[in-house]
Amino acid sequence: MRRVTLFINGTSRNGKVVAVYGSLVDLLSVASAKLGIKAASIFNSKGGLIDDLALIRDDDVLYVSEGDTFVAPLRDPEAPHFNAHTDWLTLNVGGRCFTTTRSTLVKEPESMLAHMFGDKDVWGNRQDDCGAYLIDRSPDYFEPILNYLRHGQLIVNDGINLRGVLEEARFFGIERLAEQLETVIRNSQPADDHSPISRKEFVRFLLATPTKSELRCQGLNFSGTDLSRLDLRYINFKMANLSRCNLTHANLCGTNLERADLSNANLDGANLQGVKMLCTNAEGASLKGCNFEDPAGLKANLEGANLKGVDMEGSQMTGINLRVATLKNAKLKNCNLRGATLAGTDLENCDLSGCDLQEANLRGSNVKGAIFEEMLTPLHMSQSVR
Repeated sequence: MRRVTLFINGTSRNGKVVAVYGSLVDLLSVASAKLGIKAASIFNSKGGLIDDLALIRDDDVLYVSEGDTFVAPLRDPEAPHFNAHTDWLTLNVGGRCFTTTRSTLVKEPESMLAHMFGDKDVWGNRQDDCGAYLIDRSPDYFEPILNYLRHGQLIVNDGINLRGVLEEARFFGIERLAEQLETVIRNSQPADDHSPISRKEFVRFLLATPTKSELRCQGLNFSGTDLSRLDLRYINFKMANLSRCNLTHANLCGTNLERADLSNANLDGANLQGVKMLCTNAEGASLKGCNFEDPAGLKANLEGANLKGVDMEGSQMTGINLRVATLKNAKLKNCNLRGATLAGTDLENCDLSGCDLQEANLRGSNVKGAIFEEMLTPLHMSQSVR
């Protein structure tokens, strides 16, 4: 229900606060009874004729006439100043007028409003031509604050940003209201959900994405999720958590796994043609029988990856880039590493028995304790310098 303040046309004294309901005729009837005149017309503070209740806003100041034209209220120099806390006064907040009592504005004694209106003209408050006190703030955010001072309840209409109301509460120094708003805003935020994405959720996500759209899963948590046998080609898993994932026989062709966590994941039989695994952590993962060899010539890039203790037995790795990767204690038995880049790679205690290392670049690699038994082709001394 809206509430307005009524004055007799041409005056700004002895106003009456009334509730707006029913029709314009009902409001004229109430105005007649309250002001003791035969009300015929109602004007807003700028002299506009009100002919529809929809034009009236809550806390509007209106002027009632007996049929004569609008007369702007004159400032009465003899009129007493507001001294009592029950005095009515009007605030012009950002162009919108609010009518309230001094006692309402001083309810929070330490607030700016209490200091502004607690004593007469202490702050030298400026007034507009209608006598309303000017406050250069947002009326939408001020309204919930005024209502809070009226009844002590935090009520905010739909569409009003709580953070805006919070800033106004802080500006006016209404600390208890600010604390309430902070709690409401905090509780309205969605809880941080760090739980892993399930297979069902991800499959639904895949089906809802057009085939030509880039699927971006950077930083998402798939820890322990079963993603086996899924078509995951060209998906961006950069920095995603895929630890302990089941990716057996998944199609990861062209997938971006840069800096992703694949520790202890199972990728046996996965298609890894052209995969990007720069600086990926795959420590303890199983990659047995994987295919890294792309017939189109796009080489898989595992530069700088952590592959400690991985099992890559029987994988096709022709031309793969393992530059400065860590393969300490890894099992690469019977792998095809023709033309692979292993420069600067840590192959300490790595099992390379039965591997094809023809034309592989092993310059600067650490092969301390590495096993080279049953090599398919002789390892040329120019391929390793350590």
